[in-house]
Amino acid sequence: MNVKLVFIIIMGYLGSSLCFGQSHTNISAVLNDSLHTVNIQQEITYQNTGDVSLSEIYFNDWANSFKDKTTPLAERFAEDYLRRFHFAKSSERGYTKIYSINNENAQAYSWDRPAANPDIVRVELKKPLAPGAKITINFLYTVKIPSDKFTRYGYDDDGNYKLKYWYITPAVFDGQWHIYSDKNLGNQYTPPISVNIKLSTRPYFHVASALSIDKLTTEEAYKTTYLSGKDRVSSQLYLNKIIPFESHLVNSTDIITNIEDDGLNSKMKEIILDRILKFLQNRLGSYPHDKIMITRDDYLNNPVYGLNQLPHFIRPFPDGFQYDIKQLKTITGDYLKNTILINPREEQWLYDAIQISIMMDYVDTYYPKMKLLGNLSDVFGIKWFHAADMEFNQQYPFLFLHMARMNMDQPLTTAQDSLVKFNKNIANAYKAGTGIKYIEDYLGDNSVKKSISEFYQANVLKPTNANNFRKILQKNSSKDLNWFFEDYVGSNEKIDFTISSVHKNKDSLEVTIRNKRHNNMPVSLYGLNDGKVVYKTWVLDITKTKKISIPKDSIERLALNYEAKIPEINQRNNYKAVTTLFNKPIQFRLLQDIEDPKYNQLFFMPEFEYNLYDGISIGPKLYNKTFLNRNFDFKISPKFGFTSKTLVGSASLSNTHYYEDQNLFAIRYGISGTRFSYGYNLFYEKYTPYLGFYFRNSYLRDNERQSLLLRNVNVGRDIDPLNPIDQPDYNVFNVGYRYRDTNLVDYFSGGIDYQLAKNFSKIAVNLEYRKLFRNNRQLNLRFFAGTFLYNDETDNDYFSFALDRPTDYLFDYNYYGRSQNSGLFSQQIILAEGGFKSKLEPAFANQWMTTINGSTNIWKWIFAYGDAGLVKNKHSDAKIVFDSGIRVNMVADYFEIYLPVYSNLGWEIAQPDYDQKIRFIVTLDINTLIKLFTREWY
Repeated sequence: MNVKLVFIIIMGYLGSSLCFGQSHTNISAVLNDSLHTVNIQQEITYQNTGDVSLSEIYFNDWANSFKDKTTPLAERFAEDYLRRFHFAKSSERGYTKIYSINNENAQAYSWDRPAANPDIVRVELKKPLAPGAKITINFLYTVKIPSDKFTRYGYDDDGNYKLKYWYITPAVFDGQWHIYSDKNLGNQYTPPISVNIKLSTRPYFHVASALSIDKLTTEEAYKTTYLSGKDRVSSQLYLNKIIPFESHLVNSTDIITNIEDDGLNSKMKEIILDRILKFLQNRLGSYPHDKIMITRDDYLNNPVYGLNQLPHFIRPFPDGFQYDIKQLKTITGDYLKNTILINPREEQWLYDAIQISIMMDYVDTYYPKMKLLGNLSDVFGIKWFHAADMEFNQQYPFLFLHMARMNMDQPLTTAQDSLVKFNKNIANAYKAGTGIKYIEDYLGDNSVKKSISEFYQANVLKPTNANNFRKILQKNSSKDLNWFFEDYVGSNEKIDFTISSVHKNKDSLEVTIRNKRHNNMPVSLYGLNDGKVVYKTWVLDITKTKKISIPKDSIERLALNYEAKIPEINQRNNYKAVTTLFNKPIQFRLLQDIEDPKYNQLFFMPEFEYNLYDGISIGPKLYNKTFLNRNFDFKISPKFGFTSKTLVGSASLSNTHYYEDQNLFAIRYGISGTRFSYGYNLFYEKYTPYLGFYFRNSYLRDNERQSLLLRNVNVGRDIDPLNPIDQPDYNVFNVGYRYRDTNLVDYFSGGIDYQLAKNFSKIAVNLEYRKLFRNNRQLNLRFFAGTFLYNDETDNDYFSFALDRPTDYLFDYNYYGRSQNSGLFSQQIILAEGGFKSKLEPAFANQWMTTINGSTNIWKWIFAYGDAGLVKNKHSDAKIVFDSGIRVNMVADYFEIYLPVYSNLGWEIAQPDYDQKIRFIVTLDINTLIKLFTREWY
């Protein structure tokens, strides 16, 4: 069916449309299933609700955010290292093709798209639209629906459609236009509008929607579904060939859902849904619409983290709990976003605060004392961990503190598109919800719950903002709450209190509390006896230190924030002994655990490493690091090498100072030491004191990072009788500067390295650039240049620059067989210094070296590589070297194979023992591998 005929059909459907509300839209749409397109004629009647005349109107056209690799959405994917969009076929992406934008008299409007917002449409009016006046604008356009593999919305592999933000909507004007591009945040900002839709599809499609389905008709080969809704901010549609949704009528509200039900029967699901809806109606107020659509995709885009990571065969929670909590989170989110009209890009924290606090109350009400690990908490072995003691609701402050301890938390008022992914998806929402519980405990009454309900009922389907909530909350509170909005919500200032001293009087205790941060938040003080609370009070206005007097009673210990209602960054310094010997008892734990601030914790766990000479080395690791970062860390890890049959291992201690809202992000200093074999029956010992300065952009989504590391590397080695050396023991003072700014499309890193030792001094520069082009061609370039400032070690190449395999005299690299000259382990390559893959002569440079390494893809993960360079040794001319071959890039920098083809040696591929010329990169270190999967979150 051609486009002209389609629109003739659509035009014929417009006659019976009804209009609701002050602003409304009529849509006639025809789905072309074979092309994944929707042809749309849309009429928008827009009312100027502002105080000034408008000469232009902006519209959201988020379907066009999928058009190519340069849109804000594509850039967001690249920042998050998400490859699927950039490597997708053009046919899998989407776009909007606008044919015309006219007035009611068919006169064309001038329109364009702002340069930075290709998914926004700006329409120039022929004359200003006065306050209160209305205007009708007609759009004729085609939407190409994208694949659902990018955002979970679009068409799927089975030919079904999940449509979200699929048609044009007005932007919000409240004295200024709020223009936001789609960045996969799920929060389009649009005013409520009454909607009438006529949707023509093939007869085999079933339509599911939160809109009312008024009528179904069939004409020729098309089925037409008539839908309508009043005061809507979302018109999500699902078009399925089979019916995946269930409908449950609960308290006059029809819940349409396809969330997985864990095998529950229909009656149990209705009981759960009825309980959730009643709970929300009691806590908030009535839902204004007849239907609410709760989809699996909405849940997966904002899941209950933890639950969604469990395999289906692991069911540690009571029957119905997972279904209950999934539905609770998704229904609460939709309940709020479909009714409370705040700016979701700028004030999402208010949605989060209400949603998470309601979830916590719901769990406390219906699942009291539910453990974070469910029934696993009672399993032998697991129950010994503190994690098994944690209640389900304790995950919220814990996951926020995960980011705060890394100094990567951001104020709740930060715009959603400026949050790092972990903060956007988890930490900020959990901080917001925990903050509500903080002020509830502080106020000690129901004024917070009352204020949330009052705010909801006063603002249903009305434009509002967080300041209105603040006014209501302060009105209902008996205490001043300015600290909450200014210090807790409006900043990322950490909370950290400690008890400086306790002076005992006859009947009282004089307690001095110190605020270690720059805020004015209250803190709770507890008196404990045998681990039970015998006294509690709140202490206010602690700018630096404050003395208070409390009854002595039978208090054995004092504790701040004992019940952890406050998301305090360090609760380990909150205890002070009164009649006991220690502030806190010492606790030894097997394996790493969740931090328990009531104890001084030490952890043991088995650890193993591997190299060719020690074989598998196994031993205990004693350390203090929990799952949350600490400023001071230590680790002692002795091991027994089963091949070398001797004691090897490592030890380290470090301390980190974090700096907030500064480019200097952290200073870390410490000392580390290792002892391992570097050859058969040959050992090295290394100890290194160091001082590091770490810099980053204050805009945390910027991947730019810089560091300056000063260290003194002290090495002692056994002398190899077959290869005697002049300097078995040496120390090298090293200053290294590193810079990196990386994402999926553009990757740049570089550094300058200076070394000073007794017999040499050298400096080197390393630069690396990677580019992913729009046609999916990848270019990788690396440049290295190094020179000796002086070198008295020219009789051997131990300290020389290496063309293909550095000697690693600083023992920085993870060589599995560092002294091997033949065999499999000699073929391991670490791309450092010259970065060559072929073994050429001269292999070392004792004067200077410069090389360039490049590669580009031939097909998917198959690359062609080439290296070229100059190698200069004293008393000889500079030598030109080159090699080339095939690079099999399974995971860049982690798992790669290099197959040499042609070099200074000739056609290597035709030479004997070719299998020994193959080089490989392999990474077995678990911490390095984890970074590969977590880089998009931080």
